[in-house]
Formats: sequence, C-alpha cells, structure tokens
Amino acid sequence: MFQSFDNPASPEAGPGRLAALRREMAAEGLWGFIVPRADAHQGEYVADCDARLAWLTGFTGSAGFCVALMDRAGVFIDGRYRSQVKDQVDQGHFTPVPWPEIQAGEWIRSAAVAGVVGFDPWLHTRDEIQRLERALEGSAVTLRPCGNLVDRIWDDRPGAPCVAAFAHPEALAGESAADKRRRIGAALAARGEAAAVITLPDSICWLLNIRGGDVPRNPVVQAFAVIFADGRVSLFAEPAKFDPELRAILGPEVTLRPPAAFAPALRLLSGPVRLDPGSAPLAVWSELEEAGIAVSAGPDPCLLPKARKNAIEIAATAEAHLRDGAAVCEFLCWLDANAPGDLTEIAVVGALESFRRATNLLHDISFDTICGAGPDGAIIHYRVTEETDRALRDGELLLVDSGAQYQDGTTDITRTIAIGDPGQEARDCYTAVLRGMIAVSTARWPRGLSGRDLDPLARQFLWMRGLDYNHGTGHGVGAFLSVHEGPQRISRISEVPLEPGMILSNEPGYYREGAFGIRLENLIVVTEAPALGDNRDQLCFDTLTWAPFDRRLILAAQMSAEERAWLDHYHARVLALIGPRVTEPTRAWLKAVCAPL
Repeated sequence: MFQSFDNPASPEAGPGRLAALRREMAAEGLWGFIVPRADAHQGEYVADCDARLAWLTGFTGSAGFCVALMDRAGVFIDGRYRSQVKDQVDQGHFTPVPWPEIQAGEWIRSAAVAGVVGFDPWLHTRDEIQRLERALEGSAVTLRPCGNLVDRIWDDRPGAPCVAAFAHPEALAGESAADKRRRIGAALAARGEAAAVITLPDSICWLLNIRGGDVPRNPVVQAFAVIFADGRVSLFAEPAKFDPELRAILGPEVTLRPPAAFAPALRLLSGPVRLDPGSAPLAVWSELEEAGIAVSAGPDPCLLPKARKNAIEIAATAEAHLRDGAAVCEFLCWLDANAPGDLTEIAVVGALESFRRATNLLHDISFDTICGAGPDGAIIHYRVTEETDRALRDGELLLVDSGAQYQDGTTDITRTIAIGDPGQEARDCYTAVLRGMIAVSTARWPRGLSGRDLDPLARQFLWMRGLDYNHGTGHGVGAFLSVHEGPQRISRISEVPLEPGMILSNEPGYYREGAFGIRLENLIVVTEAPALGDNRDQLCFDTLTWAPFDRRLILAAQMSAEERAWLDHYHARVLALIGPRVTEPTRAWLKAVCAPL
C-alpha cells in the first residue's frame, strides 16, 4: 500500500545532531542558524533529502522551522501541531514555540545576546528574510546568508529524487501547454517584463502539462523554469527524468537543462525579470541583482491561472470525486458493520486505501491518511504509526481525513464517525461544526471578497459556545496536482479574492485535547451565483464531494429549517449520484443513512 506506518521521528537523535550543528555554527562565527521546513522550491511537501527540520529536531509536521542558537533552540509550530510537537522533539534541548503568536525576530531578541544568525538563502524567500530583518532592527543581532550547515553534518542524507516525468493529457488539462506558454508570455509582455523565474514545481507542471513523482503524494517534477515573453521556456530539471517521447511532446520551445545550470543562467537573462517575493528563494534575487539585471517583483504568473480551473478540469475533477465518493461510501459501510470489534487505526487506514485501490485508477493517496480514534483525533495532523496505533473503542469518535490522486482529479475528504454512543457533548460540538460547514457551502457573496471574509461563517456556531479551532477553514486544491494549492484559501489571513473555477476545501473542526477531535470536510468550487434581487454580481460554491455525514451525531433540533433542508438535499444527492456506483449492500446502507432527518 502507499501509506506506511513507520515512525520517522527520532527525538533521541536530536541532542547529538544539535550539538554537531552548533560546532559548525562556531566554525562559521555564527551565534545561530535557521532550519526551515521548506526546500528550494518553497513547496509544503519536501523530498526525503530536504527534510532537514525533521532530521535535526524529530518534528515531522508540514510547516514550521527551527532557530538554533548557542544556548537554546526553538521549534516554531502553528496551531495544527501544538500536540504533535510535544511527542516528537526532545524538550530538554528543543523548545516548542507557538507561531505566529510569537515571531522569530521577537524570540531571537528575547535571548538578549549580540551575534550573527546564519541562513541558507536557497531555503528562504526575500519576503521572509526582510520581515525578520525588520524585526531585528535596533538589536545587536544581524543575519548572514551562508552554506547549509545541516547538510554538512547529515552524513547519510538521501540523494535527490529522480522519478520519471510524464505528460498530462490535454483532454484533462483543457488547454495545451503551448497555449498556456503563449498566454503567460503575453501577460509578461503586457507588463513590460522580459521573463519570469518560476520556482514552484506545481506551477511548472501546470504550465507544461507534465506530472512526476519527486515529492511524496504530490505528482510534481522538482524543477526551476524561466518563461520568456515570447512563450519560450528554459526548464532546469534532471534530464534523466525526461524520456525522448516526453521531450518531443514538450517541443523545441522548451529547452531542458540540468539543475546545476540554473544559477549561471540567471546571470545571462535580460530584464526586467519577474520574481515572486513570496516563493522565489532569496538566492535567485541575489544572482540577478549582482549581475545588474532589473527585477520586477510580482506574483508567480502561473498562480492565478492554475487556480482558476477551466470547465474541462472541473468536469474531470467532479468525475474523480464521484469515483472517490463511491470508494469512501464502501469504506463507511464497511466501518459501520465492523466497528469497534478488533479494529485499530492502522486497520482502518488500510481498508480505506483498499477501497480506493479497487477503482483501478488510483495513482496515489493525496496525503498520508489522518485517522485518529478518541484522543488521537484531537491531534490535528495525526499520523498513525506502529507505536501509536490505537484500537477503536465504544463511545468514542473516529476522525478520518483522507484523499486520493487520480489522473482526472485530486480529492480530500474528512468525516467524523461515532463508534457507539460518544455522548451529548460530542454531538453538540459535531452539530456546531456541521452548521459552520453548511454556512460556507450555502454562502453567496459579492465578487471581490476573499477567503478572509467567509472564514467567520464556519466558526460562528463554535464561537457562540466559546469554542474555535486553530487552523484555516479551507485551502486551495489542485487538479491532479498538490492537495494544498495557493493562493486561494478560506482563512483569517487570506486576502486573495475568490474567483470562479477555484477549488477549495471547506473543513471546520473542533479539538478537545485528550478527549476527541471533530472535523468535517468537503471540496467546493467557486462559481457564478444565479441571479437574485437586483442581479448584483455575486459568487457562490458548488459542492464536489459526496459522502454522508454521521446522522447519529447530528442534533437536528439545534439546526434551522434551512440547514436541515440543505442536509436532506445533500444526502439525496449522495444517494442519487453515488448509489448507482456502489455494491448492493452499500446501496442499502446509503438508503438508510441518507434518509431525511
């Protein structure tokens, strides 16, 4: 199966590795060194060779960083990982730091020591370093770019991935790579830019209609690229990944060169060259500026076009969700018949993957399945291992967050299931979360609003109970690309306007440490809203995900008539769309669980 259950964290190794890092820091004349989760491509998911944060500290979450000073080391983690980090790092040597509540600059200043903090300029964006420099203004601390000190002490560091790339068919992409290149090139020319440097692998894969396997769970090719105003592209990737057939498909206007040629090639460009301050490594800015090449700060030119899915991509993704919904319903029926029994979290993960594999179209899972029983469900990004595997017990909740990669679409779905009777409090919280999800699903809003404007809709019923959750309400999702895609999201900090074609998750939750976790998630797509009233220009969401909610946890008396009507309509659609795709036992089960409230 795709998912393994080994424990990649090694907190016991952290103290020795931290000591070795400090020896390198001393040799470099540094008082500190920053170790980010990111790689040179600034993606959320990294290859094994780039998992420096996990190797040094033991922390394996998908976001965070470590600031190692000579007398202390902070591991900065957001609200999703407050519980996880406690189990994965040696707290005698690494201190978990709640981020963004405490910023790195503030924490460094609190050490009240003069010194130089080093960083690898290939692993940090210009925006990131400039924010840190501003935070350190007036202190006795300075920043200095340097070589990567972790790489110097990582003796058994894995090699760089080299998985074969392959073409993504135009029939699923909805647009040829040549047309995309010309479209993006024309946009650069309209701004007076000669070229743009692209460092995000999913942007490059979208642009060239290619996919790969260099990063776990995400079908991307690790590469850098330069797109010119005339639509030509210089692609910097390991040539061994591209067979003659794929090179022919890319055509003569896409030049393939090895990654080592990337930095020297930057110095030969003609400006202005667009760089994204939020994703391009600081080293790229330095190469251009030192060569005297004009730089134009602007967003990755592929970000918004990639986010705005065309009609063919949306139709293909909808089909992937119907296929995946059938697999999930087969799984939920199986679980209902077998839990609690002698099932454990690992058995549940294995069963769910087997139902997806039975489609015969599963390319990969889109992330390691989060399957938390009882208190494990309160660990927001919990990953079960052989050591942590927990039995499903009567009277508890089970949170299952999973997804699949099919060639026609990427899925991500979360359901929370009652194992026996979890009690009134769990039902109250579940119903509040469900009502928030429905509020987002049914929202209408004026064109131009962002995810920040919609985020409170999901939280309102929790807020009224004095509750909340420490993560965003929704992230963007790619089309057979990264399951976490920017720039769109539903979050308190998102200012990107939502536009038709953008796919997002809708996943409010509630977590009570040591007791239970609740999260409910559908994928939704932004669309034009039907005309109402004085026909203002408004947007709304269409739902892509189809699988029932656990009616045993729903307190219908706490819901409005409109909310109950939405839920009944949703379940009727599940029965109509998924019913013909599942086995007879599952169809009978669906008829029961999808009955009106």
